[in-house]
Amino acid sequence: MSTFKEITVEVAYATREIQRILVIKVTEGSTIETAIERSGVLDIFPEIDLMKQSVGIFGRKKKLSDTVSEGDRVEIYRPLEIDPKEARRLRAGR
Repeated sequence: MSTFKEITVEVAYATREIQRILVIKVTEGSTIETAIERSGVLDIFPEIDLMKQSVGIFGRKKKLSDTVSEGDRVEIYRPLEIDPKEARRLRAGR
């Protein structure tokens, strides 16, 4: 008989107006994608498109298939509204 250890992770997503950090338990060895799905964040923010948006753990870009560890914070990154180079160019022009 094997026992599955549960671990606690956070799933974080933010819009300009709202930030949500959802604390959940998943089975050890779960993927980032599984953690995101189990968190319910996709129901709260239906605009999230995991095929287009990047994900990471503590600010380091990861793949949906990477596994999570105890205490990880999975982050879903919003698409950039403006290219960073263009933003610098606009600021410099002011």
